[in-house]
Amino acid sequence: MSSDFVAAIDLGSNSFHMIVARIANGQVQVLDRLREMVQLAAGLDGHNRLSDQAQQRALDCLARFGQRLRHIPTARVRIVGTNTLRQARNSAQFVARAEQVLGHKVEIVSGQEEARLIYLGVAHSVGDVPGHRLVVDIGGGSTELIIGEKFDPLHLASLRMGCVSLSRHCFGDGRVTAGRLREAELLVQLNLEPVREEYQSRGWDVVTGASGSIKAIQDVLVREGWSREGITLDALRRLRTALLEVRDTSDIASRWQLDPARARVFVGGFVVLHGLCETLRVQQLEVSEGALREGLIYDLLGRIRHEDVRDRTIAEVINRFGLDEAQAERVSATALDLLRQVRAKWQLTSKEARHVLQRAARLHEIGLLLTHDQYHKHGAYVLEHSDLPGYSRDDQRLLSALVRRHRRSFPAAAFAHLPKDWARSARRLCALLRLAVVLHRGRSSEALPPISLRVDRRRVDRQRLDLRFPTGWLEQHPLTRADLELEARLLRKAGFELFVQP
Repeated sequence: MSSDFVAAIDLGSNSFHMIVARIANGQVQVLDRLREMVQLAAGLDGHNRLSDQAQQRALDCLARFGQRLRHIPTARVRIVGTNTLRQARNSAQFVARAEQVLGHKVEIVSGQEEARLIYLGVAHSVGDVPGHRLVVDIGGGSTELIIGEKFDPLHLASLRMGCVSLSRHCFGDGRVTAGRLREAELLVQLNLEPVREEYQSRGWDVVTGASGSIKAIQDVLVREGWSREGITLDALRRLRTALLEVRDTSDIASRWQLDPARARVFVGGFVVLHGLCETLRVQQLEVSEGALREGLIYDLLGRIRHEDVRDRTIAEVINRFGLDEAQAERVSATALDLLRQVRAKWQLTSKEARHVLQRAARLHEIGLLLTHDQYHKHGAYVLEHSDLPGYSRDDQRLLSALVRRHRRSFPAAAFAHLPKDWARSARRLCALLRLAVVLHRGRSSEALPPISLRVDRRRVDRQRLDLRFPTGWLEQHPLTRADLELEARLLRKAGFELFVQP
């Protein structure tokens, strides 16, 4: 298959979606869409663990999806997990099995990142409008609200309520009663309370809904003749009255010709949407075909074109935290030069390895915002727990781990908590970052001399690093020599033997 093809998979709490597209003349041509209602959220037990049955149901679906991805390069595929995989305590085990089935990496994204990607997908799927757009996406376990302008999301919120979770909680046995409906509506109001005033005060010019739940509600409204296109608040109120006439979800399925799986979560999705419209005073919304998976495609396209939103995020963080950009660039340039010299032997030839090292180097001093003491630890915490557009949870953990270990102690197990495919690479990238930081400790604008780095394996668990300087340079810079001698002792604990050649 041509490298012009790209693909994205959304591992949602209710449905799994896959989209395959071709990039032609800079435009996205959708070739294939697949969707299966896996209802992953229904597999969470009281301890937030995914049941074996739910995992197998999901893996069977992914095996079918995986066949379609077989000939698409890894760099042109993005697969993300959302709310249920964020919550599940055993999500790491499931993700490992999913990656084995798919042959591609699975990312778990934060609620904020999910909202950003949804907005991107919607903005590219509907006509442009002047002013601001409110996007509503009701998933299986969460609901995203995004206000944006053109293709830029300006304000994002991810609320922990969805069609599966609310249906399980209030209509678990399939019965629909007035009391249960009121209970569900109250839960929705409670979830909306923290954002209600803020969103109402910001305002918008058009509202767009995106998700299987919203599409199903629109289909029912059109079937009943309560709406010709889109969804109105008046039509939702009429649907509420109609829902009180049915006894259970089987009646819903037969009355409106819904798939039984969709009927089981229909009431939960309806209550969320109706509650949103009542609370935020939304009188009408259009429905978008595009959502998270389309957003993934366009985000991936940006990376392919070297318009990676992660680079913009790093620049914004540097500006927001007032970092010493000149020092960050010095450390980054030296780290990348060292990488260039060893990347073949250390199997760090991928663009992603270069980008990770560069971004960690540019952000390594972010913890100085709080205090110099233990600033590497503070920086690691900030990077792991901040909302960083474009980053998955694992991306942030990797960046955080490199910043955490860029100075002082460097134990052999420093990266054992990372996914296996990154642990060894991270250890080696960190060694390069540490050397670059040491070489620029004086924060001098004076350029470093040409420095040679050679690596060789001494034993299975040992790497020899030979750092060579021009003759006489270290004698003229005794503090750098002393710093390197201390660094050699710290690196030894991580399995590196550093030899400095004057």
